[in-house]
Amino acid sequence: MIAIAGGGPNGLMLACELALAGLRPVVLEKLAERSQEPKANGMVGQVVRLLHHRGLHERLGGGETPFRTPGYMFGMLPLDLSAVPDNPLTILPVPQHRIEQVLEERALELGVEIRRGHEVTGFTQDDSGVHVRVLGPRGVHELSVEFLVGADGGRSTVRKLAGIGFPGVSTEKGVVRVAHVSLPERVDGNLEVPGHGPIPPGSHVRTEHGVFMHIELEQGKPLVMTVEWDPADDLPMTLDELRQSIHRVLGADVPVGPPRAHGPHMLRRTSGGNTRIAEKYRRGRVFLIGDAAHVHSAMGGPGLNLGLQDAANLGWKLAGHVHGWAPPGLLDTYEAERRPAAERVVVHTQAQTALTGPGPEVTALRTFFAELMAGADVATHIAETMAGADIRYPTGANHPLAGRFLPDWGPVSLLSQARPLLLDLTRKPALRDIAAEWADRVDVVELESTYAHADALLVRPDGYVAWAGDGVLSGLREELAAWFGSPRILAAVTN
Repeated sequence: MIAIAGGGPNGLMLACELALAGLRPVVLEKLAERSQEPKANGMVGQVVRLLHHRGLHERLGGGETPFRTPGYMFGMLPLDLSAVPDNPLTILPVPQHRIEQVLEERALELGVEIRRGHEVTGFTQDDSGVHVRVLGPRGVHELSVEFLVGADGGRSTVRKLAGIGFPGVSTEKGVVRVAHVSLPERVDGNLEVPGHGPIPPGSHVRTEHGVFMHIELEQGKPLVMTVEWDPADDLPMTLDELRQSIHRVLGADVPVGPPRAHGPHMLRRTSGGNTRIAEKYRRGRVFLIGDAAHVHSAMGGPGLNLGLQDAANLGWKLAGHVHGWAPPGLLDTYEAERRPAAERVVVHTQAQTALTGPGPEVTALRTFFAELMAGADVATHIAETMAGADIRYPTGANHPLAGRFLPDWGPVSLLSQARPLLLDLTRKPALRDIAAEWADRVDVVELESTYAHADALLVRPDGYVAWAGDGVLSGLREELAAWFGSPRILAAVTN
């Protein structure tokens, strides 16, 4: 058994991945009921495509195919993606409570046990497993598992109990106020503001005094946000405070009223921020994913893209170990692959934060940076960075596709069961002869594609290409063994 501390999106995603791999994890969530508190407002980047492969994209209201947005924001500057070839920036605007609901429903369908009102309060570990102390509705009890995964957020109890440091920087600068409100009638979604004209939804207006934005992610529930740099008091947030903040930022009044639609409603103020990455993602049989492993600015919305892919990366590797076929060192590749992804998010979110700061020198920087962003090459670079499409995992294959996420061709259902795949694009008999030795772990699928530029692709369960062959099958056997262990024939002899 594998225990997951935390029943948010990352913990539930990991539970689904483990269940697809034939395991029955248990999720320990200290909240008695699923939180309805408004948090993230959607997903951006590669994770949208991953959820599409798992059959969850349409359940989340994303339609039949992921939406590639023609424009986005970087540092609260408009980013035109119309000239970007093979635009990688897919988005799925959906509130976090809905994401959690869908992932929980899927986890339960797959047989995952979710224990609400259960909090991890301690653990010890040895060569046999992890002995977890859990505080539940009936008191304290111990749970013995093979692995424990901390998916319990930025203040992770698991991380602290494991003695894993969380270095980084904190800042007191920046006050973000955000609330669901009612707004005056808008034309095509645009909000008319004296002195600024029509402000489109989702467009960030920066002045020397702060930032203003409005958007309607859920029908009938306009959301307004301001960012300022002066410190705020500790009194409870109010709508009147938001109105005053809007006036300071825009130099004009915007008639915001209480929300008319049903809840839950957001009315929140946050001050300062943290940028931190755990010193280790693993200590023995204890792992960290999501915010337990990294926290950063929400600028650009990269959080769920990073955390949910942590879960997909770790899930099949843990399953391989439990099933007995994981090659030596496979579990160590989790940190080796996902830490650079977190470091990359830290770089671009800190850069975006710098671009939104106060002062005429930042205004000048923004003007110059906007000129650079108008170029297709720069826009492509930024889009790939924000999508996580610039991440390339280390692999022994020397091919442009190796180490990258599976391109958008072929039936999307290929990865619905989170199984390793060997895609045969030219029907080579020799390929099937090699693959037969791993038939218990790797599925062979014949495909025809004019876009592949390869004869065969070895695809990991998390959607990344482990090996690609163009004309020859050199290295395939080695990569199969490197990622999916000894071949079945050899394993049978050695056992």
